[in-house]
Amino acid sequence: MELDERKMKILKAIISTYLETGDPVGSRTIAKDSDLHLSSATIRNEMADLEELGYILQPHTSAGRIPSDLGYRYYVNCLMEENDEIRTRETEKEKEHQDLINKMDRMEEVLKNVADVLAANTNYATLISAPQIKESKLKFIQLSMVDSQRLLVVIVVGNDTVKNVLMNMDEPLGNDEILKLNILLNSFLQGLTLNDINIELVHTMKVQAGMHADILEGVFNGIVEAIHEADNLEIYTSGATNMLKYPELSNPEHTTALLDTLVEKKQLVKLVDDTVNQEEKHGIQVYIGNETQVQSLRDCSIVTATYELKEGGTGTVGIIGPKRMDYRKVVNTLRNLTDDLDEIFNNKS
Repeated sequence: MELDERKMKILKAIISTYLETGDPVGSRTIAKDSDLHLSSATIRNEMADLEELGYILQPHTSAGRIPSDLGYRYYVNCLMEENDEIRTRETEKEKEHQDLINKMDRMEEVLKNVADVLAANTNYATLISAPQIKESKLKFIQLSMVDSQRLLVVIVVGNDTVKNVLMNMDEPLGNDEILKLNILLNSFLQGLTLNDINIELVHTMKVQAGMHADILEGVFNGIVEAIHEADNLEIYTSGATNMLKYPELSNPEHTTALLDTLVEKKQLVKLVDDTVNQEEKHGIQVYIGNETQVQSLRDCSIVTATYELKEGGTGTVGIIGPKRMDYRKVVNTLRNLTDDLDEIFNNKS
C-alpha cells in the first residue's frame, strides 16, 4: 500500500531514530526530535495505522515501535529513489554547467573573430565588447566532490559568467550533505546581487549550515570574485595598424597615443559605457572628432552600435577610422552585424 506523505515522514523518522539508538521509538521522541510539527497524539494515531499496515512492530506492550522487514524495505526503496534523483539532478547540473562553459567559450571566439573580420573588411580599427550586466545577479550555485579531499564550487552569475572554486576538505561530504548545502545556497542566494547579501543573511545561512558553516565562507568568497569578474568589461580590438594607412593620422605623437588606446583598451570603457547608456538601444551612434571623450581618438570618427542577449546584457560594436571614413558603408555594416549577432547569440531564426 502506498503511504501518504505524513505516514511516510513518520515512518522515516522512526527508522532513522531506531538506526541511531537501537531503542524502540515512541511518539514523544518523534514529536520532540523531528521537524514534523505534529502532536504526540497525532503521531500515535499514525503509528497505530503503520503498525496495522505491517511497517512497524511493538516488541512490548509498553514499548515504542521498531521497523518491520516491510518497513525496512520501504525505507531502503525510498533511499534508492532519492539517490537516483540526486544523481539525475547532478547529471543535469553538470550538463548545464558544461553548456554554459561552451557557450562562453564560443561567445569569446565569435567576438574576437568579429573584430578581426570587421577590421579586414573595412580597413579601419574595430572594437567589440562582451555583453555587460551591471549589478550581476547570481543564477545558481552547485557543489560537488571532485575527490575525497576537494570540493568543487561552480558559481554562475549575470550573463552566464562561470566561476569555479576548488576547496580543500578534511573529510569528504556525503551526497545528502551536498544536496542540503546546494538547496540552502540556491534557495537563499538565487537572483541576488552582491549588495543584497548582507551580514544578517550570511549569519542565518551559517546557522542553518551548522557544522558546514566554514564551507559557506569559501563559497561567499567565490561569489564576490565571480560577480566582480562578471561586472568587469571585456573589450576585443583589431586593426590598430590599419590606422597607419591614413596620412592625417600619421603624426608620430598622435599615432603612438592612438595605438596605445586600441591595444590597452582601458580608455575605451568610457566609450562603450556612453554607447550602452544611450536611450535608443541598437541605434547607431556617431562620434566625430571632439564629440568623443577619449582624447587620443579626437582626430578620428567612431561609429558604434549595440547588441543584446535575451538573458540580459548589452554589448557594443564599433568602427574607428579617419573623419573621411565611408559613413554609409560603416553604418550599413554595423546594422547588418548587430542583426547577425542577435541571430548567433539568441538563436533567432
